Amino acid sequence: MTTAPSAPSAPTATATPRTAPAAPRFDTKIAMIVRDDLAVWQKLNVTAFLASGIAHASDDIMGKRYEDASGHDYLALLREPVLCYTADAGALTRTHARALSRAVPTALYTADMFTTGNDDDNRAAVRAVTATDLDLVGLAVYGPRGIVDKITKGLKLHG
Repeated sequence: MTTAPSAPSAPTATATPRTAPAAPRFDTKIAMIVRDDLAVWQKLNVTAFLASGIAHASDDIMGKRYEDASGHDYLALLREPVLCYTADAGALTRTHARALSRAVPTALYTADMFTTGNDDDNRAAVRAVTATDLDLVGLAVYGPRGIVDKITKGLKLHG
């Protein structure tokens, strides 16, 4: 009499599967909002400038420097994820008003800044226009998670 082969037995090793550690949930949030009608190069340029502004929002927003296995040193990056949104001009203006009313650290980029060639002229272009009349093309905010969620409510994630 022959018997059917038995099913292979389950592994007896107690090794745990390799999984990525859970991402920390930060109490703060970084959001970038870029106007949806910009050329791609403008969206990238505005986002880069806004990120440089947000890097100065608080003393603990930056992570630590990086080093590869060869010993090469690299600059520190923002310590937490950055959410990128897109908005039309009206939504960007509403988001700006919400950010100002909640007094969170805010970076901005205006259409006039595309025509200047240096930081002094950028600041002068912003200084020449009242907050309600700024021709905003980009905005970045940093603050407590719940407040930033209220500021960005209704915006669409970029992509």
